[in-house]
Amino acid sequence: MMKSALDSLEEIWQVILSRDSQFDGKIFYGVHSTKIYCRPSCPSRKPHRNRVTFFQSAQAAEAQGFRPCKRCQPQKVLAPTIDKILSACRYIDAQSDRIPTLTELSIQVAMSPTHFQRVFKQIIGVTPFDYANAQRIERLKQHLQQGTEITDALYEVGYGSSSRLYEKAPEQLGMSPATYKRHGRGEEIRYTSANSPLGYLTIAATQRGICSIKLGEDPAKLENELQNEFRHALLYRADDMQEWIQALIDYLSGKFPLSELPYDVKATVFQLQVWQALKQIPLGTTVSYSDIACSIGQPTAVRAVARACATNPVALIIPCHRVLPKAGGLGGYRWGISRKQALLEIEQQL
Repeated sequence: MMKSALDSLEEIWQVILSRDSQFDGKIFYGVHSTKIYCRPSCPSRKPHRNRVTFFQSAQAAEAQGFRPCKRCQPQKVLAPTIDKILSACRYIDAQSDRIPTLTELSIQVAMSPTHFQRVFKQIIGVTPFDYANAQRIERLKQHLQQGTEITDALYEVGYGSSSRLYEKAPEQLGMSPATYKRHGRGEEIRYTSANSPLGYLTIAATQRGICSIKLGEDPAKLENELQNEFRHALLYRADDMQEWIQALIDYLSGKFPLSELPYDVKATVFQLQVWQALKQIPLGTTVSYSDIACSIGQPTAVRAVARACATNPVALIIPCHRVLPKAGGLGGYRWGISRKQALLEIEQQL
């Protein structure tokens, strides 16, 4: 819901009553009795004020369980804007040795820098700089995996100096460039296991946060999977993650919602977009794979969204279990359909 002062909310309500089309795409309203949301200019009869909730995006309305109005089709308001944003993404992708400035990008799509930045983040899920930087990191990884020398690789992708890369390496690569080039060899990863209401729970972490969460019936099998997943790293059992694993157990026991836990995962730009969208799904609610695809501005990428959910390494923290097939049913889940059903039931009670 839009968080504004009371007078601002009343101003928004006046926009709705006057059916002001200038605010289409900027304001949406949902009607509690019908669970339908509309754009301000919708010709439908206006509901009572106390039955209405305001939203700043169609995605926010749908995340709260509202369906788009069939008359005004509010989900299509941003279609021309989405085309512009995707055009900006293609422009960024084409700049292989630099990151375009915000002003440069806004000129490309004929939008003001401030409006472009806001809409880009709304549609893509990250800022233009974060998107461009993630693309640069992917190009750097490709160069390193192909055997390119680190100094040559960093200049190829547009780093002005090696110090800038090494400053950001732990955040962006998860390790130093030299370690990444050796496929993670030498990275220290600790892990621990415990029994939980949904079976054995194994978590692993780097110094920066949790990098893997696994659920299963056989703790030895989970440990073997972990060993294989991080076969080039120094993997060892540790007891300094009790606070994290206890938070997960309390959540799986239905005692508390899961608190924010630090995590350290490597992702492509697309995976990052999907996983950030998953984290926006409210506790106790579900969305479809197509909903997620639409929310990141790629409505035809439903299968790719499903793959991104399936490859999520930190289940529970990134709640991929809240995504269901549009056709019905529970769909797939890496740790078993029964666990997915149990997780959804647990969250309904929290």
